[in-house]
Amino acid sequence: MTREQLGALILDSERQLYSTAKTILYSDQDCADAIQDTIVKAFLKIDTLKNDKYARTWLVRILINECYSILRKSSKLVSLEEMNDKGESGSSMKTCGGADKEAEKRADYAELYRAVNSLKEELRLPVILYYIEDFNIREIAQILDITEGAVQKRLARARGKLRMNLQESEAAI
Repeated sequence: MTREQLGALILDSERQLYSTAKTILYSDQDCADAIQDTIVKAFLKIDTLKNDKYARTWLVRILINECYSILRKSSKLVSLEEMNDKGESGSSMKTCGGADKEAEKRADYAELYRAVNSLKEELRLPVILYYIEDFNIREIAQILDITEGAVQKRLARARGKLRMNLQESEAAI
């Protein structure tokens, strides 16, 4: 893969990189840092990519490692302000744009987004990668460095928890 092809892949994957980072990190600033570090590492390590077919998977794997690195660095200190931010921003997914249609769409799916965000990270990440980012089971297994069976099991557990959470919230209404 050439540097130009990598640049094009990064531009095409911008939204995907952000939503994947947002799955692990709650702060937009941390997401931006992780994406920036991912881009730098990808260009520095482009020669380690063995098969261009897996370039997107390789890029997301680098991003996830960068997100975990940021979490490790910041896990020692958490301010009250950050805790409040996590509570507020963790409860809904943000999308760009201010159109009325987008607001309606977010409102329609707000409960689903809350339910997905309430999942533990080990269940939430495969759900985001599979249903939102359109990765297949094999690619998710490579990204998360787990077996395909583990991916399928996590997706099944996540669907069960989502079903239960959504039924409970529906009953409460």
